[in-house]
Amino acid sequence: MTSPNYKSKPADIFLIAGGPESKNHIAILTEVLKSSKKKAPNVAYIGTANGDNKEFFLMLRQIIMAAGAGSMTLVPVVRRFDPDKAQDILLSSDIVFISGGDVDLGMKYLRKRNLIPFFRELYEGRKLFCGISAGAIMLCHNWMHWRDPDDDDTVELLDCLGFAPLLCDVHDEEDDWMEMKRLLGFFPQGTVGYGIPAEGALRVSPNGKITAIGSAPIKFIKNCANIIEYC
Repeated sequence: MTSPNYKSKPADIFLIAGGPESKNHIAILTEVLKSSKKKAPNVAYIGTANGDNKEFFLMLRQIIMAAGAGSMTLVPVVRRFDPDKAQDILLSSDIVFISGGDVDLGMKYLRKRNLIPFFRELYEGRKLFCGISAGAIMLCHNWMHWRDPDDDDTVELLDCLGFAPLLCDVHDEEDDWMEMKRLLGFFPQGTVGYGIPAEGALRVSPNGKITAIGSAPIKFIKNCANIIEYC
């Protein structure tokens, strides 16, 4: 892939919880699209976390177009991957939207197709990135991988894109944010994580400033062997 020739400050990152209970996708995405400063921005869609699932794409395309996008184009990564086609779509887009599904699967295909360095160049060149559900987690520092899905003792850290300098989990209210607490167990005392509820999103600036959109996040901090939760 040809590297984009950019020399500017990275753009803000948008982390959207989404999830089946969310009712304000369009309102949050409208704010994301407006931040691009384009009247009808073009969106490049990354669906690696759901295997480039067509139904997922069509559902989210309808929502994003309703929020004010000019177009949304699937970047074929899992199936029929063409590096030149992928590059053209990504370079011509105003926003890169990373869809939901499974974080581990999503990162697996970005690594397999060697897209992570190119994504980083796009981000550092001020391309706006937005993720929903698993896509939001993929934009942060780390998540978890289970070598054996049926054995919790095999869990280990998974490196994600790291564009948003934080740890997060999304729409996990019903399970009391158990995975967020497990993730913090890998890190030293004082490490902070954010639980983004189903009706919420975070706008994260390159310097780490966090602004809540919709429902406020739950903030967690690791204190010795315990995880302390507070708003």
